[in-house]
Amino acid sequence: MARTPTGTGSAEAELAQALRTGPFHLALRTALSARGLALHRVQHRLAQRGVKVGVTSLSYWQQGARRPRRPESLRAVRMLEEVLELPAQALTRLLEPVPRAETARPAGRSYRLLVEESRALERLLAELESPADGGLHTVCHLEHVHIGAGRELRGRASHHVVRAHRDGVDRYLAIHRGDPGCDPGRVTVRADENCRVGRVRWQSAAGVLVAELLFDVRLRAGETHVFGYGFEDGTAGPSTEYVRGFSFAAGQYVLQVRFDEAALPVRCRRFVQASAAAPRTGQQELTLSGRHHGVHLAEQPVRPGILGIAWDWS
Repeated sequence: MARTPTGTGSAEAELAQALRTGPFHLALRTALSARGLALHRVQHRLAQRGVKVGVTSLSYWQQGARRPRRPESLRAVRMLEEVLELPAQALTRLLEPVPRAETARPAGRSYRLLVEESRALERLLAELESPADGGLHTVCHLEHVHIGAGRELRGRASHHVVRAHRDGVDRYLAIHRGDPGCDPGRVTVRADENCRVGRVRWQSAAGVLVAELLFDVRLRAGETHVFGYGFEDGTAGPSTEYVRGFSFAAGQYVLQVRFDEAALPVRCRRFVQASAAAPRTGQQELTLSGRHHGVHLAEQPVRPGILGIAWDWS
């Protein structure tokens, strides 16, 4: 009979969280820490159960450098659950395929398909040394857009929840694409919560700006982070839509567009696009509501592509 797991309450709570949310290597590493077992001791206990696995393989598994796939490796994982006094399937279930929107590194789509100013954007991202996906998966993104009295995009604010899928992630690159005539050099970047503004780069002709938002912590794989940021614009002419491009699948996205009382549109509708060049589909009429004169869309899960709200002026 397995004895009651040892360790502090906080360690057990951390372990329970890791086993619930994964990924596999984080859960394994947390379990090893909570039980206070060195890899050579784990290897010895597995050998006593008739399972041969090298210390190097165990190390790779807990680092996320390799993933158990072969039948003998999966058998070793089942024995690991016993050695580490974990519930049955606690680790093996984390090796099972999950729905696309919840995968740590979902299939992506190039920015070239998402925005017309892709080349300028790619240059800015390269200048800021951005990896392909930034190491973060969006769990939830709440975005508020404010359209001013002159029908211009006054600004937008985001409340973002992300999960790291590799160790050491400590920043997020936020992209602002203004309306025609936007002067990105006059756009203000604002760090509202749990981040600070780092490097900011823009391309005036394309009206695109990329801002580096620095976290105060380095995330480990599987950890989540909540942060808020915004952009103050107001530099372009009348706005007729707001779109958000997704290179990767995400959890939930909520977009709210609020209009100034002095400038209300006559019609609003949501839409989706597979790419910037693709036709708009899934169009749905939206009704202005509330004293803040707003409309919104909510999408869960989010697939790679474009989501947006468009409106017509009188």
